[in-house]
Amino acid sequence: MGKFNLAKFNNKHFLVLAGNGMLSVTGLATSYLLFNYLTPANAGIYYVLLSFVSLCEAARYGLLSTTTIKFYAGTTPERGATVLGSVWVIALGLTAIILLANAGALLFLPYTHNIEVILSIKWIGITYLSTLPADIVFWRLQSDEKYGKLVWYRMVNSASTILAFFVLILLHKMTLHNALLYNFLTNCLCSVVGVVFNMSGLKYLLKTTRQCISEMLNYGKYTLMTTSCSVLLGSADVLIINSVLGPAAVAVYNLSIRLMAINDLPLRSLVTTGMSEMAILQNQNNMPQFTYIFKKYAGMLTIAFIPIAVVAVLFGNVVNMFGGVQYHGSIAANAFRLFMVIAILYPIDNFNGLALDLIGKTKINFYKVLIMLGIKIIADFAGLAMFHNIYGIAFSLLLVTLAGIGYGYYQLRKDLTYTIPGIISLGYHEIRLLIRKNLKASA
Repeated sequence: MGKFNLAKFNNKHFLVLAGNGMLSVTGLATSYLLFNYLTPANAGIYYVLLSFVSLCEAARYGLLSTTTIKFYAGTTPERGATVLGSVWVIALGLTAIILLANAGALLFLPYTHNIEVILSIKWIGITYLSTLPADIVFWRLQSDEKYGKLVWYRMVNSASTILAFFVLILLHKMTLHNALLYNFLTNCLCSVVGVVFNMSGLKYLLKTTRQCISEMLNYGKYTLMTTSCSVLLGSADVLIINSVLGPAAVAVYNLSIRLMAINDLPLRSLVTTGMSEMAILQNQNNMPQFTYIFKKYAGMLTIAFIPIAVVAVLFGNVVNMFGGVQYHGSIAANAFRLFMVIAILYPIDNFNGLALDLIGKTKINFYKVLIMLGIKIIADFAGLAMFHNIYGIAFSLLLVTLAGIGYGYYQLRKDLTYTIPGIISLGYHEIRLLIRKNLKASA
């Protein structure tokens, strides 16, 4: 029998997968603590507030994430310094806008007694500010393809959060307010580490130029709108459930999607590595190879998600066990089963959007997500009206995903030669080759 070769794990795909895996595990552990040591109502409020923060972060991420990678990756040191400086200027400007809006909202605190509104006004602005340097560090490391360093950096935030929550539980101080406070403090810790270890590029702030800022804003305006709508796609569920069924139902919904990290993990990993790989090919005008990589990654994930969905259907009851005694007998497990089956469609939809952005059709991708958002809002209300529980969200999710795939396919076919059956066929072929290669290596 051959020796076990650790060297084969020293590649960007494995490093990103390992990093996302550790992130998912700590995320699940954090969710477990929240679900088991906060009441369902308070856990629901916590996730509602984080949804509002995510909406704010969508502006920063949407405008600057793909834009930073496109303009920074593979450039000269001088150009890279200019790009990073421009990223900081734009990010600080966005943060200032959010903080000013949040400061204005503070004036309305004496006129409301709604706990969700009060906590949102108090925490959204400073939580948004706390993640600013960390986001820029993440984009820079991804652009440089320093995935090993990216793994430990992301773990600083995740590990410190779960450690803080665990200490709060041991001291019997795990409350909604303290959960929000220590989430903010651990975000600050991660950002400070990035600045202190010179990973954020803050020193290039004065290297910015108006031309670079203008170029980045012009490219990023549609990715901004696309990402904002994408975040709304996720947040809409929470906000609509909260308005129709209340925060306890939000907690049940969040419980049902926690273990979907099983799918989110490989999907985010391949999107992370695939983005830079496809961007290089597009810049080289190598569209046949661009199309091949697009089909390969989307197809392999689609095939891989099928057995994962089967396992989820068979063992879905573990979701209610994960939530603790408060959720025994809830519909979270069955909702999880439905979500996991629908998730088989996610890879094609995600890579459709990525491909549209990278070939310069950011406006078309924005329209795609806008259509999905419109269907999502209507279908969420319709589904909840029909089912009177979160099964209505599964109904909505299926319609939205199919609409996104259909529109993305229609638009991409104008520039790329491919079919959806061709994606699945190539994915199956590549999965077989991968399995054979690994079996042969370990023989």
